[in-house]
Amino acid sequence: MSFESEMAGYWVFVGFIGLVWMYWWLIKLLKKKVRRTQSANQAATPAPAMLSEAELERYSRHIILKEIGGAGQKKLKEAKVLVVGVGGLGAPALQYLAAAGCGTIGLIDEDVVEHSNLQRQVIHMDKHLGMPKVFSAQTLLQEQNPFISLRPYHRRFDHTCAPLIEEYDLILDCSDNSQTRYLLNQLCFDYQKPLIGAALSSWEGQISCFHLEENAPCYECIFPKAIQTGSSQAGEEFSCSQIGIASPITGVLGSMMALEAVKIIVGVGAPLSSQMLIYNGLHGTVLQVKTKKDAACSSCAAL
Repeated sequence: MSFESEMAGYWVFVGFIGLVWMYWWLIKLLKKKVRRTQSANQAATPAPAMLSEAELERYSRHIILKEIGGAGQKKLKEAKVLVVGVGGLGAPALQYLAAAGCGTIGLIDEDVVEHSNLQRQVIHMDKHLGMPKVFSAQTLLQEQNPFISLRPYHRRFDHTCAPLIEEYDLILDCSDNSQTRYLLNQLCFDYQKPLIGAALSSWEGQISCFHLEENAPCYECIFPKAIQTGSSQAGEEFSCSQIGIASPITGVLGSMMALEAVKIIVGVGAPLSSQMLIYNGLHGTVLQVKTKKDAACSSCAAL
C-alpha cells in the first residue's frame, strides 16, 4: 500500500471520528436546551405532571417548539381525549395522539377487525383479524408509547355513553354514520366539551371543530337533520364498501384531527372553529369555508 493510500485511509478515519463526536455534541446540546426550556416553562407555568427523563427525550421535538415547550407537553400529558370510532379516521388520529403524549386516551368501537379494514385502517394488523378493534388498537398504541394510559370500550356509542363525555376533556368524532355524529354533537353541547369532527368520501375529506366558542356553529348548524336527502333511507348511508375510498385520505384527515386536538389542548394557533376545511386528494386542492351558527338549530340554539 502506498503512502498516499495510507494517508487517505487515515483522514477518512479521522473524518468518521469527527462526525461521531459532532453527533454526540449535538445530542448533548439538544438535551441541555430541552431541560433549560422545561425549567423556564415550569417557572412561568407550574404544572403538577412531571416529565421523566425518558419522556423529555421522547418529546424533545415538541418541547423545543416555542408554541408547546415543557408546559404544553405537560398539558398533553394531563389531557383526556375520547376517540369515537377506531376505523379509517380513528386509526391515524389515535397513533398521532399517542405519539404526541396525550396522557389518557379512550377509544370506543363495537366492531372487530376484518380483511377489508386493513387497506386503510393502519392501526390493525393481519394477526388481529376477528379481534375487537379497540383491543387491536390498544395493543399497538401501548407498544408505541408506554407512557400513556389507554381505556378501550368495546361497545356501540349510544345515549348510555353520555357519562363518558363528562369524563374527557376533548372528543374526536371518527364515526362513520350520521346517527352517531348527531348524538355526539348534542352530548358535547350539553356537557360543553370541544368536539373535532371529520368525514370521508372516496378521494375527499372534511374537518371542523365545534363547541369552542359561544357563537360558533355546531355540527347540526352546518348539516341540519331535516336536509338529509339523496338515496339514503331510514338512516342508511353510502359507505366505503359502496363507493370506495383511497386509503391515504384517511391518514391525511385523521392526522389533521390529531393536530387540531394538540392545538386545542395546548391552547395555540387557530383551531378550525366556525370554518370547515375540505381537502380533495384526487386534485390536490384545499378549500376553507366559513360556517355560521343557525339560530334555529335544534341542538345548540338558545333555549
